[in-house]
Parts: sequence; C-alpha cells; structure tokens
Amino acid sequence: MSTLIKALEKNFTITVEVVPPVGPNPNPLLDALSAANPSRFFGFSVATNPVAKAHMSAMALCTLISRQLRKAAILHCTTRDHNALSLQGLLWGSRALGIDTVLVATGDTIAYRQRYKTTAVRDMDVFDLVEAAREAGLCTGVVFDPHPETQRLEREGERLTEKVRRGAQFAVTQPVYTKESAEQIADAIGSSGVPIMLGILPLRTPRHAEFLHEKVSGISVPEDVRRRMHQAGDPVQEGIRMSRELLQDARKLFAGACLMPPFGHYEIVTEILKL
Repeated sequence: MSTLIKALEKNFTITVEVVPPVGPNPNPLLDALSAANPSRFFGFSVATNPVAKAHMSAMALCTLISRQLRKAAILHCTTRDHNALSLQGLLWGSRALGIDTVLVATGDTIAYRQRYKTTAVRDMDVFDLVEAAREAGLCTGVVFDPHPETQRLEREGERLTEKVRRGAQFAVTQPVYTKESAEQIADAIGSSGVPIMLGILPLRTPRHAEFLHEKVSGISVPEDVRRRMHQAGDPVQEGIRMSRELLQDARKLFAGACLMPPFGHYEIVTEILKL
C-alpha cells in the first residue's frame, strides 16, 4: 500500500499541486516549495504540461522534490502527451526512480492555434492508463470533474465508478468554491469506495475569478463568490480566507484536499494552513 493511501485512510491528508517551470532551471521553484513549510502537508502533486503548454518534465521534478525536499511527489500522467510505448516506459521509469503514486488524467485540450505544430496522441484512454499504471505497480489516482457548466455530475459519477473498477485507488476533484458544491460532490461520489480529495484553487483577484468561471472547463465560480472578490478590500486575503473555509468544510466531507496555488504563489500555502 502506498504512503498516500495509508495517510488518507488514517488522517485528513493535504497535498499541494505544483506546476513545473518553463525551462531547465528548477532551483527557484524548489526554493519556493521549501519555503512553503512542507512539514504541514503530505507532499506535492506535480502537473504535467498544464494548459497543454510545454514545461519541465514532471517526472524529473518529482525526482528532484523527493531527493532535495524529502517529500512525497505524485506524478500527473496524461493520455495526451505520449503514445502507448512512451506511456509504458514512463510508468516503469517512475517506479525505478522511487515514485510510487501517479494521478491519471486525459490532459488539457491543445489550443486551436497551437494544433499546427502540436498534436494530442491518445493511444490510450484514461481507463486504459489506469490499468497500465496499476499493472506497473503504481498507486493510481484519477481526476473527478463534475462538469458544472453542463450539469454532468451523475454521468461523471458513473465514469468514476468505471475508473475504480479498472483500478483507481483515490480521486481528486476539480476545484470548487462553496460548501454546497462540496456537499453535492460528496453525496454523489462518497460511496465510490476510494478516498476523495477536494480540489481547492485559491482566488487572487476579481479578474481571476471571472476568468476561471467563464473560460476554464470544469470550474464554476458562483456569482456570490465572484461578488465577494469584487467587494473585497484585499482580494488576495479574501481568496485565502475562502480557501481556509473550504478546507474546514473538506475536513468534514472528504479524506483530504489538494491545494492548487495559482501563478506560482506557493507562499500562500502557509497562510491557508494556519490554525
């Protein structure tokens, strides 16, 4: 059993999502992560080419985090970026480097203007990749996206059931912004049989809230939350307060939470986790 599953089954467990740098120098990011008081949470969840743009290898960054920060690192693995041969090699290579947990996802869609030079591969679907990760001996998590913009909570619950049947051992939700949304998700998938971690993406500005609501698939920022950001004297602190509130709600409803600091602002993790 992986250390993450043991932690989720024992206590409420927090991870922090990390976006690898653009370029070959990891040191500024590693310094920022070290300053985020990593003793207060379980480990880091490392995204792979988020928003379908090139970043440093997530597997390489996981290895650096593990070796230099002495913290667990969860590797995100998508069906978008590799053919079946490369995916198999990635899974085996992760095991060889000491990575024991992966988070399997389809991956963000490549922007239309980028498709003349970048293609999605998708030799496997997400269900196949779950099976391949388990066969490689990796603890395997999946993303739960309720698609609030199209009210697909029931359908996505069925997809999660299938992912669990294929071998998924935990799930991380897309970010939500209200206790009501968290409760709806907990009610819909709480009986999935695997630990669920609530995604929490702190808001930075009113514009950030509007962008997430209007432009990012899978995220809905309710009107009262957006209004709260517009009315805040200090929007950054208001976003931190809302994240603290959601974290307290998550402790009652879920096995854990994944904090997703935006724009590299890992310093807010310490503030959110203050008692």
